[in-house]
Amino acid sequence: MTSFPGVWLGNAGAAPFATTHWSVVRRAGMNPGEEAAQALETLCRAYWYPLYAFVRRLGHSPEDAQDITQSFFAYLLEKGLIGRAQPEAGRFRSFLIGSLKNFMANDFRREQAQKRGGGAMVISFDAQTAEERYASEPVEPKNPLTLFQQAWAVEVLDHAIERLESEYHSDGKIKIFQALHLFLQGDRGSQTYAEIGVALGLSEGAVKVTVHRMRQRYRELLRAAVANTVSDPIEVDDELRHLLKALTPE
Repeated sequence: MTSFPGVWLGNAGAAPFATTHWSVVRRAGMNPGEEAAQALETLCRAYWYPLYAFVRRLGHSPEDAQDITQSFFAYLLEKGLIGRAQPEAGRFRSFLIGSLKNFMANDFRREQAQKRGGGAMVISFDAQTAEERYASEPVEPKNPLTLFQQAWAVEVLDHAIERLESEYHSDGKIKIFQALHLFLQGDRGSQTYAEIGVALGLSEGAVKVTVHRMRQRYRELLRAAVANTVSDPIEVDDELRHLLKALTPE
């Protein structure tokens, strides 16, 4: 049994596994076209900041880090490298970070020399938000790979929270989510269940039941989010442990 901020990360039972990123990878690896571009955008939204942070921690300026990250995703699509990635190779994050290292070592300067003065950007980046987030990172971790792992873990958690919030919003229960989502991290501040119940028009018992169900659903969504990043569902528990380790200060 592994715990993380008040949430049990053990087997959540019959929670369905979402389509893994490997299926998105295959669409992104198709011949360039609208579907491939949309698939690449999906991958970019999930991984662009962890990769950007990795490049920044290597010592590159914000402008260069944006350029490298931008060019890297475009390079993956244009050269068809994503389509060559094999699920059997393991975690998609490992494939990405290895590919980025190779790109920076062997291809980036050549690609820039070929494109300088022309060539449209194919990925939309929010550079200001990326740099603001990077500026909030602690001086530690010392190495870029550790920062990449931590940023990846945060992205996975954020994805699960966003999906949960979307579900509550769709059900017309967004006020309940806003009042109780801190319980997912074991932090309810100074408010008691009874006090929160008064604000929501619920009994104390109903609040406890709602929190329990919210945590249960969060576990399911978190496992689904992690399943998105591995090639085999049996790897989910190990990847959850890795996620916990990445977020635990040494």
